[in-house]
Amino acid sequence: MDGSSHVTELLRRWSAGDADALNALIPEIYQQLRRAARARLWKERAGHSLQPTELVHEVFVRLDGHAGISWRDRAHFYAVAARMMRRVLIDRARSRKAQKRGGDLHTVTLTEARAPRQSMNVDVLALSEALDHLAEKDPRQCEVVELRYFGGLDQEEIAEVVGISVATVKRDWGVAKLWLRRELSRRT
Repeated sequence: MDGSSHVTELLRRWSAGDADALNALIPEIYQQLRRAARARLWKERAGHSLQPTELVHEVFVRLDGHAGISWRDRAHFYAVAARMMRRVLIDRARSRKAQKRGGDLHTVTLTEARAPRQSMNVDVLALSEALDHLAEKDPRQCEVVELRYFGGLDQEEIAEVVGISVATVKRDWGVAKLWLRRELSRRT
């Protein structure tokens, strides 16, 4: 059984309530989630308090609360985990904003993980609102951005999750990135 099939089997057993499957699953998926968390948090403002391990653990806590999810495969799991990372970061930003009444907004850098350093600092709440707007306009592009930006998946993995070609992923990523930059520049 290859790694992907093994993870899929563990996910399905976990969905069925097998606690041993979760214990076997964690070492299989932990490093990928930690890499994705590290990539997201590296772009945070200096002095942020959230660490990659803490973000991954928060995702696991939230996933455990959704133990009844019927996992299709490994890619489905990473897609859900990416959305949960986004929610954790947004929830923390909202909490910080409420505590400081709008001061010291939580920022992230919108950039392609493996691209040259062309980046743009944005408020994570503004990014979330822009992604919600993009989801209304083009749900698939929004999903590609979430998987790439929050999930840390590469183009081939995104193609697998979404069920489209790598060329379509590249096109959606490029269009969505341009649209988001324009949308975010309007909000600042």
